[in-house]
Amino acid sequence: METTWILVANRGGASLFERTSKDDIRRVKDISHAQGRLKNQDIDTDKAARSFDRFGPGRHATGAEHEPTEHIAEQFAKSLADMLDQGRIEHVYTRLILVAGPEFLGRLLKTLDANTAAIVTKTIDKNLPDINEQDLAGYLDGA
Repeated sequence: METTWILVANRGGASLFERTSKDDIRRVKDISHAQGRLKNQDIDTDKAARSFDRFGPGRHATGAEHEPTEHIAEQFAKSLADMLDQGRIEHVYTRLILVAGPEFLGRLLKTLDANTAAIVTKTIDKNLPDINEQDLAGYLDGA
């Protein structure tokens, strides 16, 4: 069996597993992302710029307001995608499985390099942050 990487992720962290046979799944790395657990009000960020209307006393924001937590999740997804791209480039694995909640899974898929996205063999849209190897095998094998 070829080497498959399995990334189980959410915005608060990720675990990378490696599968070399049906019965051999091992945890390779845990990646903590404490910023991903923060709420919008806990993140120190500037508000969108404001400007005056041309006529009258009105004011309005000048840019599209992005939630700070969304920005942090996008940055984390990008860093995970970079790690997956690097592993593919170095031929560490040949297949990829992604496990994440629907929202984060979408972010992750959007940030993957086209060549890395091409070797994704399965996606599981479940948020399973603390899963162990035995339980993960059940999800992968459809149990």
